[in-house]
Amino acid sequence: MGILFLVGCVKPFSPPEINSQQSYLVIDGFLNTGSDTSVFLLSRTQNIKQDHDPVMESGATLSVEKELGEVHLFTELSPGKYILPPSEFDLLHKYRLKLKTANGSEYASEFVNISKTPPIDSISYKIEPVRNSVVFYANAHDAGNKTHFYRWKLEETWEYQATYASVLEVVDGKIVLRKQDINTCWRTSKPATIILGSTIKQSSDIIKELPINVVPISTNKLYRQYSLLLRQYALSQEAFEYWTALSKTTQLTGSLFDPQPYLLTGNIKCLTSADELVFGYFAAGTEEKRRILISPGLGSFPRCAEPDTLSVQCYTLDSDCAYRTQQLLLNYHGKLNDSVTVANPECADCRLQGGTTSKPAFMK
Repeated sequence: MGILFLVGCVKPFSPPEINSQQSYLVIDGFLNTGSDTSVFLLSRTQNIKQDHDPVMESGATLSVEKELGEVHLFTELSPGKYILPPSEFDLLHKYRLKLKTANGSEYASEFVNISKTPPIDSISYKIEPVRNSVVFYANAHDAGNKTHFYRWKLEETWEYQATYASVLEVVDGKIVLRKQDINTCWRTSKPATIILGSTIKQSSDIIKELPINVVPISTNKLYRQYSLLLRQYALSQEAFEYWTALSKTTQLTGSLFDPQPYLLTGNIKCLTSADELVFGYFAAGTEEKRRILISPGLGSFPRCAEPDTLSVQCYTLDSDCAYRTQQLLLNYHGKLNDSVTVANPECADCRLQGGTTSKPAFMK
């Protein structure tokens, strides 16, 4: 076996936009003309050397307007997050996005057609031993052969357990039964991966087993219950080209809100300053959703440090044991219940792994 080493002199490429201290508006959202709420996120770009979260753009006035028609106004739900409840839209007319920031800058998109998204036929999955992962696939088609360009978003939810169950807690210096179960949790994640598909070179508008998500078995997301919610959108060719170009840049950065390595603007312009950059693409259409819920039992039960055994007095009377009180009580130990088993919080409180004890309605 031979090993090839490539040695050379490479000069880093650093366009001015990367190191600029100027922050530009970033608009991320989709006008949902179906039965769900539309959500738009407004933020500011940051220097590529910065590693903190982006600054959200608060206090803006955001709306969508029909060409020569009515205006729908968004409400700011939280800093930088703007929502529009389900509304009536004329599918035969064009719409555009308009906004005005708190400092008076105004922006508007081009007028766009409303896209009709075909339904998702199914979500399938396969276990791939070589990759030690489970791969999920999307299947869809447009019987009218009109869509051709697709985009998907994912939402993962999985059930998991802490290693040990804590059924006791200390309240007002007394050991009592724990009121809240903190052993089983559910966690949700929305990957920022840009997933695209096109059938333009095919004779029929069919998406068959397009890989949309890879879940390593080692993550233990698949040990109990795992849910994958898939959202599907039909795109125009212009929107598809924009998201394709963006996906190539975000392979290095991560998401639309991260610093961008080169200029990539969409169909939104600044009206108050023609030279000011703005990032984002406004699209409108219906959204199709489908969920798959599986319990493959893949992975392993979480391991943690062995529990300790302490006297009950350590948690009620003996101050010499006070340093131990940060540990969580698991259960009584011994025939006289004069001892308790205890464990570190990260071993007995599932919430410390980012989840919540509220069970989603779609989980069995």
